[in-house]
Amino acid sequence: MALSKPMRFVIAALTRNAAKVNIKKEYQLVRNFTRAAHLPLLKPAYRPWNHVIRCGNHEVPVRIFSPSGTSGGLLIFFHGGGWVSGDIDSYNDVCVLMTRMIQYTVISVDYRLAPEHPFPAGLHDCYTAVQTVFQEVADFGFTASDVTLIGDSAGGNLAAAVSLMTRDRGAILPARQILLYPSLWYDHNPQTSPFESIRSNGQDNMLTAQRVEDYINLYKSSDQDLHNPYFAPLLAKDFSCQPATLILSAEYDPLRDEGEEYGRRLAEAGGKVRIRRIRDCMHGFFSLIGMPAPVKAAYQYINEFLSIR
Repeated sequence: MALSKPMRFVIAALTRNAAKVNIKKEYQLVRNFTRAAHLPLLKPAYRPWNHVIRCGNHEVPVRIFSPSGTSGGLLIFFHGGGWVSGDIDSYNDVCVLMTRMIQYTVISVDYRLAPEHPFPAGLHDCYTAVQTVFQEVADFGFTASDVTLIGDSAGGNLAAAVSLMTRDRGAILPARQILLYPSLWYDHNPQTSPFESIRSNGQDNMLTAQRVEDYINLYKSSDQDLHNPYFAPLLAKDFSCQPATLILSAEYDPLRDEGEEYGRRLAEAGGKVRIRRIRDCMHGFFSLIGMPAPVKAAYQYINEFLSIR
């Protein structure tokens, strides 16, 4: 999936068309497009089990995928979509493939979306789902040490935030977390961002710096959230006592540098961290169908990471 000049031309053209959509006003259109573009194609070995987890006065839907053979552990998955789009249906194929490629049981969490439910609603759903799984982990035939959080993009943000919140509340901490091209900072303006990838990859791309800013503005409840480490985990003052972490970044992703910086902060605090940059690919590659090279590389890194105990 090397980005040739013709491919870059096509991406730039598609991006210019996508930029015409005002996501702040037309987020429902984006949601509908996401669902239509990700209709389930893959069949799981076993029929997924739809379940709900009680969170305060509402229920959080989850979908559980089981591998065909012995399960090596539990993955709790938080989907991407800028906290605004995406759901367990649009990520169904991602979870089916994840179950096959890793041979883990996958629990996909359908957290509430902004702007109807801004920060911290979705985060609280994810936190509650994780703690509920820990309470029932023996029913799956596992222990707490068999649980790994995984999320892509906004889901990577939620996984990191759940781990910070879990430590701060003294709750059961997952043994591992896998952050796929996560959004972890609050400022994606090319003029003020501290990260070079925002400037080098933030235009004429499948994900632009402006689109990330739009998602941030839809996700936040107020400007006060921009100072909250659960909103932007790179704001944390303490990076210690976090799960063993794998961070996968994408070479041409505007979020590349903030994800890698988060890994360095965790490592400096004494954490066990692996940072792997996937070459010649863009943000969102984990959802590509057909097992192209970036997806194969990602699963190789994930399986190597999970094999370390």
